Amino acid sequence: MHALICGSMAYDNIMVFPDRFKHHILPEQIHILNVAFLVPEMRREFGGCAGNIAYNLQLLGGSPLIMATVGDDAAPYLERLDQLQLPRTHVRQVPGSFTAQAFITTDLDDNQITAFHPGAMSFSHLNKVEQASGVSLGIVAPDGREGMLQHARDFAAAGIPFIFDPGQGLPMFTGDELLDFLGLADYACFNDYEAKLACERTGRSLEQLAELVQALIVTKGGQGSDIYCGGQRLEIPCVQAEAVVDPTGCGDAYRAGLLYGIIAGWNMERTGRLAALMGAYKIASRGPQNHAPSRAEIAARYQREFNEALW
Repeated sequence: MHALICGSMAYDNIMVFPDRFKHHILPEQIHILNVAFLVPEMRREFGGCAGNIAYNLQLLGGSPLIMATVGDDAAPYLERLDQLQLPRTHVRQVPGSFTAQAFITTDLDDNQITAFHPGAMSFSHLNKVEQASGVSLGIVAPDGREGMLQHARDFAAAGIPFIFDPGQGLPMFTGDELLDFLGLADYACFNDYEAKLACERTGRSLEQLAELVQALIVTKGGQGSDIYCGGQRLEIPCVQAEAVVDPTGCGDAYRAGLLYGIIAGWNMERTGRLAALMGAYKIASRGPQNHAPSRAEIAARYQREFNEALW
């Protein structure tokens, strides 16, 4: 059975400024800011939450279906999907638009200035969950606002369980809208900042929000993750990474582990452990889709980390 991944596909344009922003931004002149940074180093990565989650789920041997919108410039990404044998049946190309993309400039102190253009993401509501068949689990990941609302309703209407994963899109929604999402969803996943914001906007504690779903997952970076389910809190340890290279896409790798474990019918502790392991693989590689462990390597490392067989 397939996992339907509703979310963004994007290009990440990453530039390195070989100096420090503070040397070029004068606080007393901030009201007339006009600066330019020479960035001799630049790379372009394939990204977006749907693309990243699908990439990681396929590494695990899952069967992902991407539901996303892209623009006129999507040919390189579409070719990549074909090379990876990731179906693009539900990847809609929107004429007259750009594929969503981020322009990220990082200085020597790891400060970042980012500009994000949503482009075709704004048309994600044109895709309907009912257009996909053979789906046993879904995820509503960061995407266009109307698309996220639409896809949550679609999953609920179709009786397909799904994970609500608002990510950086969470600030787009009011407290009542967040409660509506949780009322429709079977699972929810936030990072620790998003969890605090969700509590603030809804006026409810994490424990109260967890009562609305089968499991609520809160990732905490190097401090591991917590899974609230069945009236208890499971503490999932962080898997020590071989190197800390680039955190971009770690959350998406984690969510692929969640999807795999839930579809497999595992308990949430085992599912969380696999999710943590996928995050550790990702952070040791530059870019969100350049790590490529085999299933055998994943299983062997899981055995070493948790002293139990994975599959």
